Amino acid sequence: MQRRKFLSLGALAAVATMVPARLAAEDFRATKPDVWTSKDINDGIAKLYGKVPTPSDAVKLNIPKVASNGGQVPVDIATDIPAKTVALFQDANPESAVIVFNVYENSVVDYSIKIKMKKSGTMTVVVEGLDGKLYSVTKSIDVALGGCEG
Repeated sequence: MQRRKFLSLGALAAVATMVPARLAAEDFRATKPDVWTSKDINDGIAKLYGKVPTPSDAVKLNIPKVASNGGQVPVDIATDIPAKTVALFQDANPESAVIVFNVYENSVVDYSIKIKMKKSGTMTVVVEGLDGKLYSVTKSIDVALGGCEG
């Protein structure tokens, strides 16, 4: 019986070490609802952060030059900047805000997502650094077939 108890505690300890130390999320739709109704990238950034970002080569945005299908546009975001949040905006769909990530201490910012885009446009990634500054990168993309029609 002691052996079973020991194995159970060992398994529990193993699971506990796999769980991230801090699980939390901020509901930006609830705390900053105006961001999600902004039609313009700069307006969305201003409503989320209240200031203008500085373009930076330290923020990486990898998107195709031409997306053959707007229904599945791959977007890769990365930076080595110690960050608090990372946000993605675009100007092809009715609302500019796409997603906001909370970044926690010792996290690696290297995200890959797919989004829908109705038409060709631009994407902007904004990184809010732990220093309080905003860093950004903007790229254009051509969409051959819109993805929001169905």
